[in-house]
Amino acid sequence: MTGTGGQGAGAAVDWLVSAAPDPDEWRRRWEGDPRGVALFPTGRRWDVLVLPGRIAGPTLEVLTRLTDRPGPVLADFGATLRCRAPGPRLGFFVPPGTSERWVGTGTHAVGSGAWVVLPYPGRTAGGVRWLVLPDGSGTLTDPALLELSMHEAAAVVAGGDGEGGAGGGGRQRS
Repeated sequence: MTGTGGQGAGAAVDWLVSAAPDPDEWRRRWEGDPRGVALFPTGRRWDVLVLPGRIAGPTLEVLTRLTDRPGPVLADFGATLRCRAPGPRLGFFVPPGTSERWVGTGTHAVGSGAWVVLPYPGRTAGGVRWLVLPDGSGTLTDPALLELSMHEAAAVVAGGDGEGGAGGGGRQRS
């Protein structure tokens, strides 16, 4: 599943810049940046849960079987989100406030007061690209569904590597 390019890019840009302090200025700078990236604040429209490579891909596979349309998913194949696990780290866009309640080994929760580097929809920038492009309507991944997907993916990875554990399971505090 890929969400790069196509008709959804305009709606994705509109939704993404709506999180910026000055959406018109952000859009202008983002569209004019030769690298095609911009920093966006988290915690207003979304939080981001970053999963390490080993569990990230399998989690996305499970998630796409459980829901017709997950929220946006960002992949980092390069140095931006360095990790030791094989494969890209994936950032799953979840509702604001999720990062305050998320507890998970090997995951990184990015919420209020933080910033994320986002490539312009339809572009790849420095190894960062969209796997699932924002749909423009504000669709986000349900954290409970993401957690369920992570547990199922961890079981699959653990069963396939013979090491008895893949890490990466998360849970929200009540």
